[in-house]
Order: sequence, then C-alpha cells, then structure tokens
Amino acid sequence: MAHDLVIEIENSPGALAEVAAAISDAGVNIAAATCIGSGERAELHILVPHAEAAKHSLAISHLAVTREREVVVVDVQDCPGVLADLTRKIARAGIDLDLVYVATRNRVVFGAGDLAALRSAVGAAN
Repeated sequence: MAHDLVIEIENSPGALAEVAAAISDAGVNIAAATCIGSGERAELHILVPHAEAAKHSLAISHLAVTREREVVVVDVQDCPGVLADLTRKIARAGIDLDLVYVATRNRVVFGAGDLAALRSAVGAAN
C-alpha cells in the first residue's frame, strides 16, 4: 500500500534536503516527490511505502506531516499516450482525480475520493 504524505515546508534552500535526510535516516525510500508553491511556503508531496516510519523520523526532525492518504500507483510504459489512455479510462468510469504525479520506475500516482473505483478503472491490485 502506497502513501502520499504532505509536508508543508519553507520555500528556502535546504528545506527539501532536510526532509529527504529525515526520511532516509529512517531507512525509508522516497519513491516520488513533487513540490508546489512559489511563495514563502511550499507543499511537498512524497510517496513512501512505509508511512509510519517516515512520519516518526520527520517528527523527530521537527517536521510535520500535514496530510496523509493512500494512493493508487500504476506501473506504466514510458511512451507517448500512456497517461492519456489511463486518464481516459478513469474519466469513462466517472472518477474525479484530485492528485496525479509521476514516480520512479515508470509509475504514475493517482489520488481520488473513491480508491476502489479508481483501482478498478486502471486495473490496479489492492
């Protein structure tokens, strides 16, 4: 089960390094990351396989996870049209996505209110 953790960080040099170090110190791999924000604060989304260990290590480093959620991760081929095909399937199933980003090893991370329907639409295992 994959988890998207959201950490609000200062948008300053070294902020991402601090988060990455805290998580790696716990022995947890960051499978994906995306950061949004051009002001003083930024919202960092990270994909981790072991959320509890990552959250514990972040807390020790005085970094707080502001939101956490389970997400659907789909293995894909790295070629034109793959994302379009997947999102067409999702749209035909009537699923409203609220999160999408790319992970390591040719994977796409999806978030939606109805994960069971999302899994079914993309043919992902539980």
